[in-house]
Amino acid sequence: MFLIKLGGSVITNKAQECCFKQEIMDQLAAEIKKASKPGIIIHGAGSFGHILAKQYKLNTGYRQRKQVEGFALTHTMVQRLNTLVLASLQNHSIPAVSLPPHAILSLSDHAIAHIDYNIFKKYLALGFMPVSYGDVALDNQLGFSICSGDLLIQLLAAEFKPEKVIFVIDEDGLYSANPKTNKNATFFENITIKDLENLTTSLDDHADVTEGMKGKIHTIKQVAKTGADTILVNGNIHNRLYDTLKGKKTRSTIVYGEKP
Repeated sequence: MFLIKLGGSVITNKAQECCFKQEIMDQLAAEIKKASKPGIIIHGAGSFGHILAKQYKLNTGYRQRKQVEGFALTHTMVQRLNTLVLASLQNHSIPAVSLPPHAILSLSDHAIAHIDYNIFKKYLALGFMPVSYGDVALDNQLGFSICSGDLLIQLLAAEFKPEKVIFVIDEDGLYSANPKTNKNATFFENITIKDLENLTTSLDDHADVTEGMKGKIHTIKQVAKTGADTILVNGNIHNRLYDTLKGKKTRSTIVYGEKP
């Protein structure tokens, strides 16, 4: 099976609140359908979640009553995005079902306290494609905080030992620096976990409430420890996700998992 993370920067315009990229999502859904591979999809919150979460400082935990309103509003927005993602997948005959994080897990000072893996397993066994996403969630220590899509990927990779973990992003893969701001950034076609640990340069000039690329690299390191390879691929270019799912060579970055 595969784990696919659809980045918020790919399926939304992160600079504009609640701006969904329907055409891109439909193309990705078509590629997932054509590849016909079982798996779990996680998507980021993008401009549906990060703007409000930052405004209400939700990742710092409960500090004032107004944040309760912010929690509810943020959850409604990311659920709206999730509905749009589900609709696109279902329009391409993919039996997608939503598993909202706040209903299946709890956190403790940002770390996982409990998650129900069985519900994923039951849906997979029946031929469904579970879809979850970055969301706000209850936190045993803080009252509430944010469960990022990257944290979900990390947890699911450890539990399911997928064939591949695929990050669908808005760049061709991993660079030595942010290619949007540094034209001399070096592209990595493949990289080991050791090399990744030595990559200390800033890769994200606009880190969001989930720490952007910095958080993603932490997640990839954790995934590598499970033995799974991680592939970062550009979701804006047709058929790169499809080629990756089918094992065809395409422009991307492969981060090799640690083998026994």
